[in-house]
Amino acid sequence: MNSDLITTHHLQRKAVVYIRQSSPHQVVSNQESLRLQYALSQRARDLGWHEAAIDVIDADLGLSGAAATYRQGFKDLVARVTLGEIGLILSIEVTRLARNCSDWYPLLDVCGHRGCLIADRDGNYDPGTPNGRLLLGLKGTISELELHTIRGRLTAGLLAKAERGELAQPLPAGFVRDPSGVVTKDPDREVQDRVSLVFESFLSLRTAVRVMRSLHAGNLSLPRRDRHGEVCWKRPTIPAVTDMLKNPAYAGAFVYGRKRFRVTSPSGRPQKTPRPMPEWRIVVKDKYPAYVSWETFEKVQAILRDNRSDYLRVKGRGVPRDGAALLHGITWCGECGHKMVVRYKGGSQYVCNHLRQQHDVPECQCLRAAPIDHQVAAAFLEAVAPAEIEALAKAREMRRRADDALRHAQEQQIQRLRYKASLAERQFNRIDPDNRLVAAELERRWEEALLELRQAEETLKGKTDASLPQPLGIDSRLRAKVVALGARLPAIWVDRATPREHRKALLRCLIDKVIMRRGARDRAEVRIVWRGGATTELVVMLPVNGLAALPRQDEMERRICELASKGVYDDEIARILTTEGHRSPRRVDGVLLSTVRGVRLRHRIKTARQRSRWPKVEGRLSVTDLAARLRIPPKWIYTQLRRGKLLTFSDPAGRYLFPDEEEATQAIRKLREHSIDHIDLREDQPHEERYCYG
Repeated sequence: MNSDLITTHHLQRKAVVYIRQSSPHQVVSNQESLRLQYALSQRARDLGWHEAAIDVIDADLGLSGAAATYRQGFKDLVARVTLGEIGLILSIEVTRLARNCSDWYPLLDVCGHRGCLIADRDGNYDPGTPNGRLLLGLKGTISELELHTIRGRLTAGLLAKAERGELAQPLPAGFVRDPSGVVTKDPDREVQDRVSLVFESFLSLRTAVRVMRSLHAGNLSLPRRDRHGEVCWKRPTIPAVTDMLKNPAYAGAFVYGRKRFRVTSPSGRPQKTPRPMPEWRIVVKDKYPAYVSWETFEKVQAILRDNRSDYLRVKGRGVPRDGAALLHGITWCGECGHKMVVRYKGGSQYVCNHLRQQHDVPECQCLRAAPIDHQVAAAFLEAVAPAEIEALAKAREMRRRADDALRHAQEQQIQRLRYKASLAERQFNRIDPDNRLVAAELERRWEEALLELRQAEETLKGKTDASLPQPLGIDSRLRAKVVALGARLPAIWVDRATPREHRKALLRCLIDKVIMRRGARDRAEVRIVWRGGATTELVVMLPVNGLAALPRQDEMERRICELASKGVYDDEIARILTTEGHRSPRRVDGVLLSTVRGVRLRHRIKTARQRSRWPKVEGRLSVTDLAARLRIPPKWIYTQLRRGKLLTFSDPAGRYLFPDEEEATQAIRKLREHSIDHIDLREDQPHEERYCYG
């Protein structure tokens, strides 16, 4: 074994036995290889080392030798050689030390510099000599090549099987593999329907969180695979729902290579990260029985990607959330091209702060949200009006199907729990009563099954006909009403009872994104990009801080002074200036009475006594007039208006007006007496239905 290389200098230092096997499975199953490696201690004793001078490093058992990044035992070995503590390294073969030349040759350099020998089952080698380094270098190169050869041979067979869709992968809940290897749907109908319910609910609710909440509301569980591969029922969670929605097996496709290994942690260990859908390595469609079509699966993935609100990386639109800004998530900067965010401090604003966050430069632009939202909403209502009936019909039909599927799932769950309770009862009845230990446990299981069944029945029974959604089909009568109420769509849009997240979701059905830039101090240029690529250009007037910021400020002041000198009332001046295209600083659609009065007083122009701020409107009652007629506090009327129980129209100045009719006053008196619940006195409401709300 070429023991002539060993000198007294080597024997004065330690002899180290390095032990490694590539995987935990090899550690458990390949016991003979492990025994041979530990037996190298005897060889060190035969070469002249004492028992106390022999160390064993086995910290890398179960770790691959392809890299030394996460092999702590190998790192300690190199460190000790560098310090001159080791005279001999023993290993069963070179492949145990390293299968990568980038790790192998630095070890040879250190050993040659420090005079450390390397020994394997073929002999002893001195890395400090040309012959020793040549032999060890060849062994290291062959070891690295052998690793790639073995891996390539195994991978080629695996990929060939995967390309045919015959590679046996773990199946998600809802599929089973028969003894011949054919994949079929789970014979349990409840499992099948629950998987279908998840996809149907997501297409209706559009987010995984809402799907989870709907399952929780119905006290429904999800079928999942446990660590033994058996189907078990667990409480729904967001990861469980998203895993089910992202699994292509439910679309009938066999997919290999959905994830890849990447070093993302500081420890250097490669971790599995998901690949984008276009980068999946192998996709074999129609291999499994499908729960949804491939087109539906792609639509689900598009919605999931769109729901992500990661502005910097994926630049998704995010889920519509509650908030005053109507275009949250779909706004883009027309100056730098980056996504804009919403800032609510100091009022709703669309802010482009990407360059500020990345390069610490000033904000690109900041635009007030309210006027832009108003113009975009008007363009949307104009575009969607011809299709509103069909959209309503489809939405109501989808809602009805989702409710039916949810109730069907609850009924199936009760059937399963009844069988479980019946099975527990039969097991309890078959046991010998004298065997109290077993009988007590079976009795406890029976009681738990009965309790779970009772809770599920009470949950289903609690959903009475009054609480369940009514049938949502659109019959001819309802369709006629929808046609008659088509002109009310703008009023419904601004109705306080319509949630803001619903408005945002409606906008996203037609609008892909909105690009905006400030063209001047008091105006913004807005481009609406519709689904399909069509665009609409808008110019939106923005509020400014003062009168001096208006481009036509001098012209407006001269006009006010001219009309005021002629004795024209302030409200009439405001109306004239509005028709001429002027505006107040804080208002984008006209001139306020206060603006006219402020300019007139600043120029010290006095006129005759001005008219009341709220001139009498023929056939209309103001809040004060109505309160005086009914002898009730005006505050009560404002409270009902704010709560939405009393609906009426308002003039351009923002004043609430009521019809000067006996029917209207009688209806409001009944509302005051709690005889009816709410009233709609708006002009677009049909007269025969205006006072008929119970």
